[in-house]
Amino acid sequence: MTALRFAVPFAFHFAWRELRGGLRGFGVFIACIALGVLAIAGVGSVAASLADGLSSAGQVILGGDLAFALIQRQASDRERAFFDAHGQLSVAATLRAMARTSDGRSTLVEVKAVDAAYPLFGAVATDPAVALPLLLAENAGAFGAAVDAALLTRLDLKTGDRISIGNATVELRATLTGEPDKLAGGIGLGPRVLISEAALRATGLIQPGSLVRWQYRLRLPRSDASERTVAAIEKQAQAEFPDAGWEIRTRSKASPQLERNVERFSQFLTLVGLTTLLIGGVGVANAVASHLARKRDVIGTMKALGATGGGVFAIYCTEIMLVALFATLIGSALGAALPFSISWAFGAVIPFPVAPALHPDVLALAIVYGLLTALAFALWPLGRAHDISVSMLFRDQIAAERRWPRWRYVGAAASIVVVLAALAIATTYDHRIAAIFVASAAAVFLILRLVAMLAMWIARTLPRQRSTVVRLAIANIHRPGALTPSIVLSLGLGLALLVTVIEIDGNLHREFAAALPQQAPSFFFLDIPAADADRFDNFVRDEAPQSTLERVPMMRGRIVAANGVKAEDLHPAARSRWVLQNDRGITYATSAPAGSRIVAGKWWGADYSGEPLVSLEDRTAEDFNLKIGDTITVNVLGRNITARIANLRAVDWENLGINFVLVFSPGTFSGAPHTDIATLTFADGGTVGEETAVIKALADAFPTVTALRVKDTLDALGSIVANLLLALRGASSITLVAAALVLGGALAASQRFRVYDAVVLKTLGATRPRLTAAYALEYLLIGLAAVLFGVAAGSVAAALVVSRVMEFPFVWVPGQATGAAVAALLVTVLLGLAGTFGALGPTPAAVLRNL
Repeated sequence: MTALRFAVPFAFHFAWRELRGGLRGFGVFIACIALGVLAIAGVGSVAASLADGLSSAGQVILGGDLAFALIQRQASDRERAFFDAHGQLSVAATLRAMARTSDGRSTLVEVKAVDAAYPLFGAVATDPAVALPLLLAENAGAFGAAVDAALLTRLDLKTGDRISIGNATVELRATLTGEPDKLAGGIGLGPRVLISEAALRATGLIQPGSLVRWQYRLRLPRSDASERTVAAIEKQAQAEFPDAGWEIRTRSKASPQLERNVERFSQFLTLVGLTTLLIGGVGVANAVASHLARKRDVIGTMKALGATGGGVFAIYCTEIMLVALFATLIGSALGAALPFSISWAFGAVIPFPVAPALHPDVLALAIVYGLLTALAFALWPLGRAHDISVSMLFRDQIAAERRWPRWRYVGAAASIVVVLAALAIATTYDHRIAAIFVASAAAVFLILRLVAMLAMWIARTLPRQRSTVVRLAIANIHRPGALTPSIVLSLGLGLALLVTVIEIDGNLHREFAAALPQQAPSFFFLDIPAADADRFDNFVRDEAPQSTLERVPMMRGRIVAANGVKAEDLHPAARSRWVLQNDRGITYATSAPAGSRIVAGKWWGADYSGEPLVSLEDRTAEDFNLKIGDTITVNVLGRNITARIANLRAVDWENLGINFVLVFSPGTFSGAPHTDIATLTFADGGTVGEETAVIKALADAFPTVTALRVKDTLDALGSIVANLLLALRGASSITLVAAALVLGGALAASQRFRVYDAVVLKTLGATRPRLTAAYALEYLLIGLAAVLFGVAAGSVAAALVVSRVMEFPFVWVPGQATGAAVAALLVTVLLGLAGTFGALGPTPAAVLRNL
């Protein structure tokens, strides 16, 4: 038989004929590849559908074709004239305030005041359904409002009841069930209260320097609403009002922060999918080896008749890739259906606009990942089949030959792994994170292989045990064809990822809860009128004499340039990009703020009156590549102010005290209207009664001051983080499913040898209970090695993320990590025994007759 007869068409024909007999033995192979491809295709399809939904619903989410946001100031007459000249204008204002009942109860709310033109796109949904102008109108001495149902629950109210916001009386006329532009507003810390602009002005909350965010939305004429027109208006606004300091959004970028978060979240889930594929790759290698073992007679016959090693490789490589293609098509089909399923099942519940559609590029990428992974892990056993002699193929019935494949197969596998790594890095949102993942995966695979080798070496060097069960279990750990490498690789990697998420979850909960009472203030007070600051101080000290009050002036500003380079052209490190994304809180001071220390430069004197100077947080300076003497330009109340960096500060953000990235010298903002911000810290952490008394008294004396209870705020943030981590934990659990599949595949691959072992041992007098005990101990010991590594590696990874990325102190949380480890160990033993029972079934006579 010549090499020509084993060309690609013949290899395909022969492979196809074999597959016509069925896919027996490929179940684990198909499941492993399909599961990984499903994860990648599903995440990519949902993310793309969500991006399409955000894009198609951009006008509704944004509330207009363009939106101009200003903080602490309203648009000037000239700016209003610019808006009116380009389309229909709607104005909305958002701020935080305190809602109070007549009996003294109060809570933080997110107030949104709208004009008669709101909404320009979409519709407000309320229960009962009432026209918005009628709903919000003033009637019988009270302004109308639509509120989140959470407010009614929190204050034990019902529709028709009244509350006070600032100096205004507000009647709760309906619950708010749908707010078209809610996604553009970001995360709220309290229930929404929707009122009219007239009601907002009646509250008295609009004071010079108040933290009110004004939104000016434009709806362009339908005949002139192209993307080119939108871009031209944005460019014109920037040119005509270079110092406006507003944030401009367009309908194509209605919620940039949400889009960034979706991209980051989908990237993590994609990496989880890749991890699942990598674990499944071990199952692929086992399945291919098992399939070739079953085909030993066929391969031996082919070689005896003159088939070349290359011809055998071509046939079975084609067969394996056809099966892999089938598996990837299953996974990609299920992944493609995921956004449709989510939209059908949860479309009325989820707050995000999902536009389900097929995304060929996403599905193609997932298929490529699946095929490359299958090929990379199949090349090793396929390459070994190339050089196995005819005599060894027939003798392999009772003894397996262990040898490396030819270097060309090793090189091909390595090249595919490099391509996979490059593809993973190139197609993800954050190349740095993807590169770290690839490097970590390679390191973990290598370490896990070393762990398996170490476990086998220890088992080999242990002294001979008197117990037959123990001796047999230890021998099985290091014997040729042992399950040790497969179990350690798959279980160790899957558990490491899950423990990483669990430990991060535990540390965030500890940071938000356990460590809070000892170090955090009880309240933040916002919008304290500067003219009433001294009266406010005296009032709070009288009401809470055993507490500490800290108060500083506060304004909002946007960094527009650094060293003359525009903000959009700055490219800081990832951890400091947030500094440029929105307006920031800023202040001025005569001395360094508490909770910070000077690490470079000098603080200005208390009587300093020269050029504007600024103190910059040191990590921000490092990430922006700024040093002493450089300049930063901020826009405050429509005015650009350039200050020179006088010193750098290390800030202790963990104590949750008042601190700022930017602290300016006195006189920098002379004449600029502003309010103050303050914190109140009880000496012993404060009781609920003390906190309630302070809030009630403050609400009566200073109705326009907003109080944020730190514990409630962190509870709200903690709940968001908990839900996010719960989703990540669920996704990470997929890797353990893949590990279980790999274990099943490894058992199937070793089934033939286990049968002969069991037959020989039973012939020599071993009983089924004794063999079962030996196998259980074997799986327990191998699983224990994998579990110890998984917990250790996951804990180290979590420590790096928490301490380096989140910059919290890391504390190992043993409870849930230990629970996951015990569960993984139990599943390993149970699956191992379930697969072993098949090997214990055949009688010695039936097997020995076929040797």
